Amino acid sequence: MGKVVSYAVRMGILLFAVGLVAIIALFVTPAVDHGVTAPLWVYLCTPLAPIGLVLAIAAVVVGGIRR
Repeated sequence: MGKVVSYAVRMGILLFAVGLVAIIALFVTPAVDHGVTAPLWVYLCTPLAPIGLVLAIAAVVVGGIRR
C-alpha cells in the first residue's frame, strides 16, 4: 500500500475508535451520572464511527485497485 492509502487507513481506524468510544460514553454516562445526559461533544463525536469505517474501507479498496 502507498503512503497515502496507509495514512488514510490509519486515520479511518482512529476516527472509528474515537466514534466508538463516544458511542460507549453516550450509553454509560446516564448510568454512571444518575440519569444526566452526555455532554454535547459526545453527541458530536458519535458520527465519527461510520465516517472512519467508510474512510478505512474506501482506502483499502482504492489501495487494492491500484495494485
